[in-house]
Amino acid sequence: MTRADELAKSLDVLRRRIEAACLAAGRGADDVALTVVTKFFAASDVRILADLGVTDVGENRHQEAAAKAAECADLSLRWHFIGGLQSNKAAAVASYADVVESVDRVKLVAGLQRGAHERGHGVDVLLQVSLDPPGAEHRAGADPAQLAALASAVESSGSLRLRGLMAVAPLGEDPDVAFGRLAAIRTDFLRTHPRATELSAGMSNDLEAAIRHGATRVRVGSAVLGPRVLVQ
Repeated sequence: MTRADELAKSLDVLRRRIEAACLAAGRGADDVALTVVTKFFAASDVRILADLGVTDVGENRHQEAAAKAAECADLSLRWHFIGGLQSNKAAAVASYADVVESVDRVKLVAGLQRGAHERGHGVDVLLQVSLDPPGAEHRAGADPAQLAALASAVESSGSLRLRGLMAVAPLGEDPDVAFGRLAAIRTDFLRTHPRATELSAGMSNDLEAAIRHGATRVRVGSAVLGPRVLVQ
């Protein structure tokens, strides 16, 4: 079996999972979009994915993402940056990313705005909200109470477009419970930002729970590409 055959088979299985989850949640099969996370996989896999109809790919390390986006610049892809973002790398990330899903503090906005402006291309932004309990050692994302100020900063920029929220279920917690909290956070957020409707949540192991609680996009890597290996 060729690599293209492997990826085609995995994608088919995944798309069936998404369709079944949508059906179980009483949602349309087209309600949930897919971002394939290509971290640690070669650009050759990205090209195969594009041939198989994948339109959105995600990366979470700046150096790898920048190199891969440049190598695949001839493809009609939307590049999502989904990893933790340092403020001194924000402008560089905005120079190639079409979507930045991990905006979790106001300090990032100026750099993203600068990079998007220099590129001459608007960047879609998702605010990463933390679902971890207060005081968690590896807490990722903004506290829900900080979302209003963060959204205001994004909306006040010239080249950034606020599209919605992103979250990751905490390790060791039932994703149904975590994504239930996320759904409530999103409901409150939409009252003041009704056009920011995107909700990026759910990965290989918990996408069904995310879809059940309103995810409009899932981020899947290993279920499509297999175990992660280091790019040579």
